Amino acid sequence: MLKLTRTYNDYNGSTRTEDFYFNLTEAEITEMEVSVEGGLVEMINRIVSAQDGKQIVALFKDIILRAYGEKSPDGRRFIKTQELRDAFSQTEAYSDLFMELATNSEAAANFVNGIIPAQRSEKKEEATPRLLDNKSEEQKA
Repeated sequence: MLKLTRTYNDYNGSTRTEDFYFNLTEAEITEMEVSVEGGLVEMINRIVSAQDGKQIVALFKDIILRAYGEKSPDGRRFIKTQELRDAFSQTEAYSDLFMELATNSEAAANFVNGIIPAQRSEKKEEATPRLLDNKSEEQKA
């Protein structure tokens, strides 16, 4: 689970500092893997290699909102509902996070690594360098 503390200005002009939580379970990652041809990592690599800005933006949005949720007070559940996703996506905190991840490949890799369960650490290490290498090439151009 990834906890991000973000400071942002709300729509009343007030500065807010809040904690936001992101997590993907093993089951959610498996579902994502089997839902696309060649698996999730291969799909990400294809999109990044093609430098398809529209698909990169859609992918970041999907990953951020799919991983967002709120911990139950007793810590037993990580609650993810469309209502919670919609509420988060309507804040400047979401906008700031989205822009950071879309423009900073290191922050994006850290975010993805933070939301993936520890059991998948070997797969994370295999996937991350390819993503970073492709992003680096994109930034050099």
